[in-house]
Amino acid sequence: EVQLVEFGGGLVQAGGSLTLSCVASGFSFSSRDYAVRWLRQAPGKDGEGISCITLKHGNTYYSDSVKGRFTISVDKAKNTAYLQMDNLKPEDTAVYYCAGPRLDCSRYEQFNRYDIDYWGKGTAVTVSS
Repeated sequence: EVQLVEFGGGLVQAGGSLTLSCVASGFSFSSRDYAVRWLRQAPGKDGEGISCITLKHGNTYYSDSVKGRFTISVDKAKNTAYLQMDNLKPEDTAVYYCAGPRLDCSRYEQFNRYDIDYWGKGTAVTVSS
């Protein structure tokens, strides 16, 4: 059974940094060229996919809202994905989810809980001004 569990959320001041982790089980980051992604949903707003990475070639993708501030990465030995978040802004306040596996990063920005990939339960990030 595929499971993803996010860690690392919390309260941080604007301008600060936070690193989220996503520990995956039930599939291997090394076995196929899957992709995993990060999504978020702010209170009262539509959700959005913000970043995606292909596991074989390490190709990365970012939404305009986080480009230049967030970095996605994986540790294949730990079967873990990360989201390094720098220069955080109050508008980054949201519940952050990781999702996977998916065949590629096409449509990674779509937020649909019934999408083909599995989702974690999320971790909350609050950025104070």
